[in-house]
Amino acid sequence: MKKFSVVIAGGGSTFTPGIVMMMLENHERFPMRELVLYDNDEERQAKLGEALEILLKEQAPDLKFSYTTDPEEAFTDKDFCMAHIRVGKYAMREQDEKIPLRHGVIGQETCGPGGIAYGMRSITGMLEIIDHMEKYSPDCWMLNYSNPAAIVAEACRVLRPDAKVLNICDMPVGTLRRMSQIIDKKPEELEVRYFGLNHFGWWTSVKDKEGQEYIDQIREYVAENGYLTQVEVDKQHMDASWQETHKKARDVLAVNPRYLPNTYLKYYLYPDYEVAHSDPDHTRANEVMAGRENEVFTAARTIIEKGTAVDGGFHIDNHASFIVDLARAIAFNTHERMLMIVENNGAIANFPDDAMVEVPCIVGNDGPEPLAQGKIPSFEQALMFQQVTVEKLVVEAYIEGSYQKLWQALTLSKTVPSAQVAKDILDDLIEANKDFWPELQ
Repeated sequence: MKKFSVVIAGGGSTFTPGIVMMMLENHERFPMRELVLYDNDEERQAKLGEALEILLKEQAPDLKFSYTTDPEEAFTDKDFCMAHIRVGKYAMREQDEKIPLRHGVIGQETCGPGGIAYGMRSITGMLEIIDHMEKYSPDCWMLNYSNPAAIVAEACRVLRPDAKVLNICDMPVGTLRRMSQIIDKKPEELEVRYFGLNHFGWWTSVKDKEGQEYIDQIREYVAENGYLTQVEVDKQHMDASWQETHKKARDVLAVNPRYLPNTYLKYYLYPDYEVAHSDPDHTRANEVMAGRENEVFTAARTIIEKGTAVDGGFHIDNHASFIVDLARAIAFNTHERMLMIVENNGAIANFPDDAMVEVPCIVGNDGPEPLAQGKIPSFEQALMFQQVTVEKLVVEAYIEGSYQKLWQALTLSKTVPSAQVAKDILDDLIEANKDFWPELQ
């Protein structure tokens, strides 16, 4: 079996150790000959790189491993680039969340003004990585799970239409794991139908391989409990704020009981509730910095000090095994069925062809082939059209340097109550992002 060369773009991410360990656990399914971490923050990446070097010498001594800030070194002779970048890091995420809250608007990483601000930063970073990949390894595939995925995917569609970029998100995977707990099945035993945009969609069917439908059973449970389960499903989504998010799904379902909702819809359907239950001085960014950020880098320091990764504190991101499934689908033409973010082109019959939608796809060595989801009801269609227009306006504002279009994007967001509030937030975001955004006129 062929062994692959992989670069992880965003090597200094707190998710990197878990993903490396997940790939080690799946080495028989996806054998690697080389793994390189790439990041533009040398100091941050080095802390994780040094610890992972110790871990890999103990667990995979034959795997060639390195970490670098040199794009030529990182991207030369690579089969896959796994991208999970965060331009501006958590300091800017904190601004994304706290600036809108000062104006009485939800502050969230990927939704509303915070997601728009993050998207404007991420486009530059993603284009840079795509260009490195195409320059040094033109046959390489990028598996992109960087947020905000919807805006990033739209920017790639417009600005790098021929790039070999696959956009995917772990949120549907995490929710499916919860659904599997509800009906006492394994996630891999289930097959779903789903339509929407990233962080903005609905499950229309959840069947097992024999064709038994479970959506009514799951809907009944969610109507009472949300997606809360008694068993820890994945470490990433077990914090208190995430538990509240899983619980709130019951209220989102009540608005539209026809289908099972993506948890992020709460930010669009209950923005006033979310603002009322937010602490403007302590947001999710602060929770992550005190939690996962601290835990991962403490674990790295411990491994380095001890000189061994045995009982070192890094955790396997089991839920991230979808990354290996996607890489395998491309490498071995497995025709894996996965939820992907792709150009619509008729997959949702009554939605624009050029919209980047999230739907089930069959993935082989030519990339994803979307499965037709038919026509969708008017309520979901209207919500999606509003949101996809926001995402397109953001990308147009980035390309044109247009203050007007970014103001329109914020005004159109269902999380923002008026054009004046949108303008006030935008002016504050421009000041906070002056080192990251293109200049707006």
